[in-house]
Amino acid sequence: MNNFLFVAAENDGIAKCKAGGMGDVVRDVPRQISERGDKAHIIVPSYSRLHQNGTLRSLLNFKLRGVTYSAELYEVIPKKEFANVHHYVIHHPEIEAGGIAHIYHDDPTEPFYTDFIKYVIFCTAVAEALKKECFGKLDVVHIHDWHTSMLLFLRSYHPGYKSLNQMRFVYSIHNLAIQGIRPFDGNYASLKNWFPEIDLDYEGLMDYRYQDCINLMAIGIRLADAVHTVSPSYKEDILLPSSPPAFIGGEGLERDLQVADNEGRLFGILNGSNYNNIREAEKGNLYRNTITAIFQWLQEESKKYKSDFLAHTGEKIVRFLTEPPTFVCSSVARLTEQKFYFFKRSPDVIIAILEKLSKVNGILLILGTGDPGYEKLFREISYSHKNFIFVNGQSEDVIDSIYLESDLYFMPSLFEPCGISQMLAMRNGHPCLVHHTGGLKDTVEHLKTGFSFDGVTYDQKMQNMVSIFDQVLDIFLNDKPTWETIEKNAKEMRFTWKKSVDEYYRLLYSINA
Repeated sequence: MNNFLFVAAENDGIAKCKAGGMGDVVRDVPRQISERGDKAHIIVPSYSRLHQNGTLRSLLNFKLRGVTYSAELYEVIPKKEFANVHHYVIHHPEIEAGGIAHIYHDDPTEPFYTDFIKYVIFCTAVAEALKKECFGKLDVVHIHDWHTSMLLFLRSYHPGYKSLNQMRFVYSIHNLAIQGIRPFDGNYASLKNWFPEIDLDYEGLMDYRYQDCINLMAIGIRLADAVHTVSPSYKEDILLPSSPPAFIGGEGLERDLQVADNEGRLFGILNGSNYNNIREAEKGNLYRNTITAIFQWLQEESKKYKSDFLAHTGEKIVRFLTEPPTFVCSSVARLTEQKFYFFKRSPDVIIAILEKLSKVNGILLILGTGDPGYEKLFREISYSHKNFIFVNGQSEDVIDSIYLESDLYFMPSLFEPCGISQMLAMRNGHPCLVHHTGGLKDTVEHLKTGFSFDGVTYDQKMQNMVSIFDQVLDIFLNDKPTWETIEKNAKEMRFTWKKSVDEYYRLLYSINA
């Protein structure tokens, strides 16, 4: 039996520990490993909340900042039980919940300041747990994004954790743009402050653009035994330099990625989608579930500053209970530059789409939280356009209903490492309109399983987005046979985790599947 540990910032296998697609991956891959008769452990931070109903498994003592830190390892109850799959969290008072999905912090004046601190503590605690063999003897440690790459720093440079070299470390890139860049020295949230005893390899650790800083995304790429991007097309994209906004590629890390590729360590494997053990949603509850969620949010102290807007949104939705729209276009995403840059830079485009929808009794429904600038933009558009429904919160019930009841799922991502949302919409037989980039290229085929737009320049992309949207509405209203064929084709697509994890075993884990 092979023994795996997954280390991540999110895990949707346990309740209230998801902000994006990483949480889905960390939930689903261990389940697939379980089906193969192997064992998987998953560990995430507690964020001062997830440990409360857990079982204490170990006390972990380790040195940081020249003093002894003590953290607690808890095993916690998952949403669903699977054989040989175990879920854990690390609790320490400084590993706090952030404002984004009660996970991440947004430090606008010093990016990554708070998150750097909590993930340094988390990773060092995990390293100590590995040293103590809290999960037994491990074959593979699979780590995810910059939040966990500190484990590779500890394995390579910390004399107390040389035993980690006995394990194979795999590094998955979910979002190359978020890199965890912090100073080497001269700051509380700096590398030297937390590891004063280590002689730093500045050249091997530095960010090429900010040479007085460590780049934790780069550390994952440089030091892992295997590096993984979550789609084949995204792997090809990031080997090239970025030229924003027309093309988003390696984001300054293309040199490291090219080295990893030349060394045979870089692999592009498409994420899968879950077709079994999924939450059952009942059709016809989209607006009822949304109103219920709004009433719940209105009672939360943290939502008081937006209570007027939530009430405004609820009032807009009530009429749909008796007079539903003819066409529902939707999107579920964290509000970031990656997901909605086009709308922020060119709000006239979203206005044009809303005007087209209003002529056919259609709505655009976007659910998400995130960047305050994007939240403000969408709130303003909602106040001025009655067919724009901005659900400014997170609710599994509402999200399930959106995937179940939309006519078109919209993903105008500036770039997309893989994208899971389009797979979930297609699973329910709903076509998607996507930007022809990254993993969206690998999953949506124009006029066969959905719709896509592209262009050589930014202006061409915007023109094509609007013209393809016209095409979507024309087919939906005037060519039902073609629309139904596209729906059927979308629903028949299967991006299975079995196929993806076969590739994981062969390429990432070096284990015969």
